[in-house]
Amino acid sequence: MRLRIVIAGLATVLASTATLAPAVAPAEGADTASTLVRPNKDPFYKYDGAKPLRKYAPGAPLRTREVTVGLDTNETPLPALQILYRTSDMRGRAVATVTTVIQPVTGTAAPRLAAYLSFYDALSTKCNPSYTLRGGNPGQPNQKLTDLEQGSVAALRAEGYIVTVPDFENQRLDYVAGPESGTSALDGITATIKALHLDRATPVGMLGYSGGSIAADWASELQPRHAPSMNLVGTAMGGLPVNMKHNLPYIDGTPEWSDVIPAAMIGISRANGIDLRPYLSTWGRKVVRTESHQCIGEFSGEFPNLTIKRLMKPRYADLLHVPVFRRLLDRLVMGTVPGHPSAPMYMMAGNSDGTGDGVMIAADQAALAAEYCRQGVPVQYQEMQGLDHSNTGLAFLTSAMPWLASRFAGAPAPSTCAS
Repeated sequence: MRLRIVIAGLATVLASTATLAPAVAPAEGADTASTLVRPNKDPFYKYDGAKPLRKYAPGAPLRTREVTVGLDTNETPLPALQILYRTSDMRGRAVATVTTVIQPVTGTAAPRLAAYLSFYDALSTKCNPSYTLRGGNPGQPNQKLTDLEQGSVAALRAEGYIVTVPDFENQRLDYVAGPESGTSALDGITATIKALHLDRATPVGMLGYSGGSIAADWASELQPRHAPSMNLVGTAMGGLPVNMKHNLPYIDGTPEWSDVIPAAMIGISRANGIDLRPYLSTWGRKVVRTESHQCIGEFSGEFPNLTIKRLMKPRYADLLHVPVFRRLLDRLVMGTVPGHPSAPMYMMAGNSDGTGDGVMIAADQAALAAEYCRQGVPVQYQEMQGLDHSNTGLAFLTSAMPWLASRFAGAPAPSTCAS
């Protein structure tokens, strides 16, 4: 139910900026859902070059192809470029993933590059942005979210940006693996700059909400060391899972968000090469089998009132004190990368119950904003009293895009750090 509400509301918001794509017949020769294969079966995604992948620099384009995406109201899908590029996984191993690049209406005489970091929240390649933007079928429960993401990309394109949309969970679908998502997002931007032969000084902005905020925040923290030459002008992000050791107890047993717990555990375990099965109860293994090939549109609300206690074997029921999981969760705490972000930030958090927006902790997000302020980063932070996670998403997109436009325009970044 909450996803249907946010989709309807966001569609209205985005319609005021760019017209959402209707269901249209594709042009002759264009990609269609029936002709597309999922990324895990598409040879374009597989690096098979003679040179070992690890020998390429992060962000190196490995292969490109021309595709079409359906964002506009006319019946002719837009041309787009897909780039297979080199990045790294959570364990530092070289891997390849794909970003999809859409050129703006205005052309690229004075290029500005916006990275849209999707909240695809997937454990299956059927929801990869590189697949769904082309018209790939994510399954009915995920389709409206896919349409919404297309509207977000269309809105950025209409503002005159080159838009790059990386599959930052990488091909193994390492959901919520923050450092990996951030590295992959940065490398997708670098690959876009290289493949389009843009100047290294091309201004770059990032935008991500909820699952997309994971990539946005970690990319912001990692950029000064991982991509120091990138001209990052600002990052807008909202609905951040700052410390999952706080988020998990907050949503444990709730009717709306508790089913995200096993999905997050699957993603974290995949990223770190951990076999979950020895820790799970019989029922927990069933839940994990079910969610391991789904996206958030499916597992959202599928196991309402799920509890960690029932999910785990009794001796592992106190999940936060199981050493292996505590170590993994410690690695995902935002604000822990040495140094500080180089670019201004816009942050938004919801607070519908005095603790958070139903899934994200308001105090954690406020503390993260304060930490960045202490580090000398200009931060505009807003806490939306009375708004849950979905409705905060509406407010975020309404204000984040104008904020980002001001950063590209060179206006001084507003800051709430003094307060």
